[in-house]
Amino acid sequence: MSNQAALPDLEALAAQWSLLDLAQEWSDFSQSSEQEAHQWTSSVVFEGMYCTACAINIEEALMSVPGVKSAQISAASHRGRVVWSSDQTRPSDWMKAVAKLGYRTVPANDALANEVRREDARKMLWRLGVAGLCMMQVMMYATPVYLSEPHDIAPDMVQLLRWASWVLSLPVLFFSCMPFFKTAWLDLKQRKISMDLPVAIGMLVTFVVSTLGTFEPQGPFGAEVYFDSFTMFVFFLLTGRWLELRLRDKTAGALEAVMNRLPDVVHRRTNAGEWETITLRHLRVQDVIQVRPGEAFAADAQIVAGETQVDEALLTGESRPLPRALGEHVLAGSLNLTATVQVQVTTLGKQTRFGQMVALMESASVSKPSMALLADRVAKPFLWGVLIMSALAAVWGWQYSPAHALMVAVSVLIVTCPCALSLATPAAMLSTAGALAKAGVMLRSLQALQSLAKVDTVIFDKTGTLTSEDFSLQHIATRDGIDADQALAWAAALAQHSLHPVSRSLLRAVGDKTNTAVVLDNVKEFAGQGVQATLRQASEMAGLESRKELRLGSAAFCGVPMKTSEVLQASLSDQDGWLASFEFAETPREEAAATLRALEDLGLRIRILSGDGQASVSQLATRLHIADAMGACSPEEKLKQVKLEQAQGHRVAMVGDGLNDGPVLAGADVSFALGQALPLAQSKADFVFMASNLKPLVATIRLSQQTMQIVRQNLIWAAIYNFACVPLAMLGYLPAWLAGLGMACSSLGVVLNAMRLSKTIQFDAQGNA
Repeated sequence: MSNQAALPDLEALAAQWSLLDLAQEWSDFSQSSEQEAHQWTSSVVFEGMYCTACAINIEEALMSVPGVKSAQISAASHRGRVVWSSDQTRPSDWMKAVAKLGYRTVPANDALANEVRREDARKMLWRLGVAGLCMMQVMMYATPVYLSEPHDIAPDMVQLLRWASWVLSLPVLFFSCMPFFKTAWLDLKQRKISMDLPVAIGMLVTFVVSTLGTFEPQGPFGAEVYFDSFTMFVFFLLTGRWLELRLRDKTAGALEAVMNRLPDVVHRRTNAGEWETITLRHLRVQDVIQVRPGEAFAADAQIVAGETQVDEALLTGESRPLPRALGEHVLAGSLNLTATVQVQVTTLGKQTRFGQMVALMESASVSKPSMALLADRVAKPFLWGVLIMSALAAVWGWQYSPAHALMVAVSVLIVTCPCALSLATPAAMLSTAGALAKAGVMLRSLQALQSLAKVDTVIFDKTGTLTSEDFSLQHIATRDGIDADQALAWAAALAQHSLHPVSRSLLRAVGDKTNTAVVLDNVKEFAGQGVQATLRQASEMAGLESRKELRLGSAAFCGVPMKTSEVLQASLSDQDGWLASFEFAETPREEAAATLRALEDLGLRIRILSGDGQASVSQLATRLHIADAMGACSPEEKLKQVKLEQAQGHRVAMVGDGLNDGPVLAGADVSFALGQALPLAQSKADFVFMASNLKPLVATIRLSQQTMQIVRQNLIWAAIYNFACVPLAMLGYLPAWLAGLGMACSSLGVVLNAMRLSKTIQFDAQGNA
């Protein structure tokens, strides 16, 4: 179905496409592949689509363009992801292919996309208003005929009322219904089918039958006219779709609200010191822009004039306003709260943390869980079945009453439209994804929600996950002849190349203790084990350098004996063996114990798999009352343990720091990563907690279970509706206007049920929503 967007004018869009074909514009809505040359992934919005069949048609049109490698379109979010090769095609090529189907393609997060949506909503409201006004007038003329006894009204007066109804139906036909007809005509030209085709056929047949009865009252169709049914079901259809559009903006639109948080335009200072208004696309690094209170910062930037308070809750999980003064940095997507400031842009677009968040959410908004893929597979066959059933109903009843037979066929066409079925799964899941996004939980794929609802085992990493990230350095032990400050400087230089919580603690410990310059070559991090590099030092002999191979990490990685200890340790070694050990004090997170208790109350098994020594792991497990805890686990061993759990029939969720636990996060059924310092683009996790705590974990699991419960409710409702109404329509007990009302109500019921998941989430200390 169409959401009543005007069909795109190819000539009017030519200028826009010519701009998007410029290579320098691609980075604004596309991302280049690091693995394959000339490959780009574009995020776009499709206007004019509504149903699953529309999404399938668009995917097929895109895949027919040479150079388009894959296309993934979501009917619920109207967003799509297109992978294409720049040496074979250009954006205008595949956008033109979509336009031929009657849909308009706009770069995601573009100001034009929002304007197009507002314009479409205005047009839809006008069409709804015309249909409603004409419906009321037609009903006024039809009522006397329904309420009177036969022959109470003179035949010429009946005929006059029919003519008046026919005239009032013309604006509905040529204005309110026109988007249905245009889309259906394009479907026929392209030999495709969408939900607009049976609806358009039903509208046209009803009007033609009623017109024949009006012009030829003594003919086979003159017994009754159906202008009241025609105007009513058009009004009901438009009302349902308009309400669905509004509700979508509150459910799936919650994701878009986060993704479109950046301003459409910014105020940039020119070389002459004046201010000019430009679009976000033309902003560049080093530009100075003005940000007023209530506006979002368009890029990562440094304050060069003024001071203010900012809201970074979405990006860092910090709910309190944060002061920012001259020289301090602000983050793209954070909100300016109190005063106008001038900032100089340092980082733009996808390089910012907000840009990485948007990439995650775009991935989620176009992903299709397995339940939605099933609806996709049955959508087109179902629509063909609808057309065949309605044709059979018309043929069967034609021998008794041609007019009644056609109206039965119309009722079948309208009532069986599978809107509710196609919306059942994505509406609920996108509603949940939007609620989680507003609460600082980023979702990579909607399939993860379906998988999370079935989890029975939760495995935790220890360091930085169950323990606080702020470790304090307690003691340094060194090899004879090695100065403690020198060892700490070497360790800190290696730690700069790792995001492990212990590495960050080493960097904090260094502070201003030493100014020794450390030069490293060939730095390489081994996930979950440590960092290796070559140290270059000036030799005592002039002009010569000495080189030392250094390793920082676990005792096993550094090749030194593992000492039994109840404290967290990091080792430093060179080619001659052990150099130093660094002992840290670690404490459980404040929310860890309450979170684990809540998980156990949900009936979930808890395990710890950590690369740290068994002694420190056992100590923490005892404090948190976890019976199953395994230490000294390499990334390979963690993955092996997860595979063993899965082989025994368990569904496993893994919670880690998102980077060093990459293999096991990817191997688990569903995975979580937390921490403000996490590079989102490198994370393998399905869920990313922007706040550096475990509070959202329990609520996210509960919300996934509630989501799947609502999906099942939606699917059951859609199935009951169709199985109950189709026989009634085929037997002639369901008039066209009531079929239109039923179709609209079924879709609205699905969306309203899904909307219950879109409430803003607040987490308490136990992780409850």
